Amino acid sequence: MFYAPFAPYYIFTTLKARNLFFHAATNPGIKHGGNGTESKYDTLQLIPKKYKPTSLFVRSESKFKDTLSNLEKLHIKFPLIAKPDIGFRGYLVKKINTIADLKEYLQKNKINIIIQEFIDYKNECGIFYHKIPGNDKGEITSITLKKFLTVTGDGKSNLSELIKNDKRAFLYYDLMLNIHQEKIQSIPDKNKTIHLSVIGNHSKGTQFINGNHLISQELTTVFDTLSKEIKGYYYGRIDLKYNTFEELKQGRKFKILEINGIISEPTHIYDPTNASYFDALKNILKHWKIIEIIAKKNYTEFNVPYPKMKPYIKNLIWLRKYTKKIKSLNK
Repeated sequence: MFYAPFAPYYIFTTLKARNLFFHAATNPGIKHGGNGTESKYDTLQLIPKKYKPTSLFVRSESKFKDTLSNLEKLHIKFPLIAKPDIGFRGYLVKKINTIADLKEYLQKNKINIIIQEFIDYKNECGIFYHKIPGNDKGEITSITLKKFLTVTGDGKSNLSELIKNDKRAFLYYDLMLNIHQEKIQSIPDKNKTIHLSVIGNHSKGTQFINGNHLISQELTTVFDTLSKEIKGYYYGRIDLKYNTFEELKQGRKFKILEINGIISEPTHIYDPTNASYFDALKNILKHWKIIEIIAKKNYTEFNVPYPKMKPYIKNLIWLRKYTKKIKSLNK
């Protein structure tokens, strides 16, 4: 529904560039520009240390005792966040509270995993930023505020009943049952807010809210400064956690959870109160045009090569198989 209307535009631009995958030159610092096949751990290494969570890369064949030893060396304590090194849509992203839970998670999911310290900042958002290569200043084109899924106690109903009776939470009942199984029959105090998930993704019940009214020169300056420290990154959505937006505008007290490349979406389009299907199409087209400009400039002026067709397609075929595996593990 979102992308089929752009097939003619895509064909036209690839013919002009004489390369089916020219857009991969947009972010030379990330594998294939960030088309979904890139390692999230490798991409995290582009971010200055002060802005990123402490993270551990765990290979699928790693021994559990070695993983625990490495966590101790990095001072990563429970609770922590575990997620696939190559992942999407929040699949298999989980807050882990105990050693036993971590062992079970790693035994079940035999893929490369990233383990990160849990960032307890109150808020999360996605900021879409781009900069034309050679320029000192860029532009923020989208801000998505994320509202985590919650229910409020009435002093009578147990957690299971509160979830079932909530107009949004009931859609995620099976997921919440898995997350909160130990206290699903408990009765929260009246007016107490229960946070059902801390993962900022639709698949975990998080609501996306259009925050474009918060775009400012002050915030853009923060990201202009940040972009100079992230080598080879010109376009995409930066997902981060922060305490207050005022602090974020000042470049203080925030952590980048991940940076996303050419397959990023300006996710404010998923706020149904402030957008429509046709608004979404306009936004997607706008961002595709930005990709075209950046990729071509990187190619013509900065000698960034376009990808070779055979290995690129081979990588996409691998991603298709891997995606099926992730989906099956997520059930």
